[in-house]
Amino acid sequence: MLDWNEGKAADAPALPAGDATGLGQIDHGAARISVDDKAMINCRADVNQLLPLKYRWAWEKYLAGCNNHWMPTEVSMQADIALWKSRDGLTEEERHAVKRNLGFFATSESLVANNIVLAVYRHLTNPECRQYLLRQAFEEAVHTHTFQYIVESLGLDEGELFNMYREVPSITDKAEWALKYTQNLSDPAFGTGTPEKDRAFLRDLIAFYVVFEGMWFYTGFAQILSLGRRGKMVGIAEQYQYILRDESIHLNFGIDVINQIRAENPGLWTAEFAEEVRTMLHEACELEVAYGRDTMPRGFLGLNAGLCEQYMHFITNRRCAQLGLEPVFPPSDNPFPWMSEVMDLKKEKNFFETRVIEYQNGGALSWE
Repeated sequence: MLDWNEGKAADAPALPAGDATGLGQIDHGAARISVDDKAMINCRADVNQLLPLKYRWAWEKYLAGCNNHWMPTEVSMQADIALWKSRDGLTEEERHAVKRNLGFFATSESLVANNIVLAVYRHLTNPECRQYLLRQAFEEAVHTHTFQYIVESLGLDEGELFNMYREVPSITDKAEWALKYTQNLSDPAFGTGTPEKDRAFLRDLIAFYVVFEGMWFYTGFAQILSLGRRGKMVGIAEQYQYILRDESIHLNFGIDVINQIRAENPGLWTAEFAEEVRTMLHEACELEVAYGRDTMPRGFLGLNAGLCEQYMHFITNRRCAQLGLEPVFPPSDNPFPWMSEVMDLKKEKNFFETRVIEYQNGGALSWE
């Protein structure tokens, strides 16, 4: 591992791309890999040798993801379909929020999956972390499947929903903000190994794990789960509960990765970089507040753009604390304390088989 606190030159060469990906030449007669040989970045991947484990927290998150397995087609959409087709089932404001929700999530999960496969997996050189990334990539596919299932079940305009990232400014702005953090990393010629490039990798992790999955999904979760609490769109709400549970593990994994890289490469996290990250979180919060106003111009029972703005200030400060940063906004209370309830999913009914499925880790997860 390169330690930039020990006088390494700023222009020191990065690992050859093959070494980082695990596709390099086999080193004949090399010594066996020990735990001390492993590192988060700038380490020879060596065909992903999983054992001995170094970061057991990463392996535990992989196991938690496996225990939380679900598929969208297990959830009945019959009540949602009837309500959506009913003339008086939902207000116009509620319909607008649901469609904006689906339009954002339908393509956002693909953006996250692309980032994992094209950028993060390539440059995160620890095998147990890569094992979790493989599980997460599958979960992102399940989430994308979920929105396809909902759109098809409700008979919505697929072209409208799946093109909102191009046609709705509040969604386009978020997608553009996120993509700029992964464009360099997806370049086959990019490699970590210098302070500048290692920080670029950290920016990418923060943009997608802390912002995209840890901030930008939460307005949508609050909107749909608020409807579900009032007995509306209960099938969609159940699926959002499962997605939120998955995203909680994704977020916590990402924060652990970021903090582990910081611990192993303390010279990367300068005061200037810390302030840059706070600026990123502030920008991201403002984009999400604008999205909340767009999705709820007039609000509906129990929810409005003002409450979502307060919620995002609370969430943003929470993310700052998890990264060891000073808060961006003045302290504020969580206006939606009921959100924590959705993580307590130890048992869920399977609508098709009328049996109980045990979800082993759901009740133990921290939703925020």
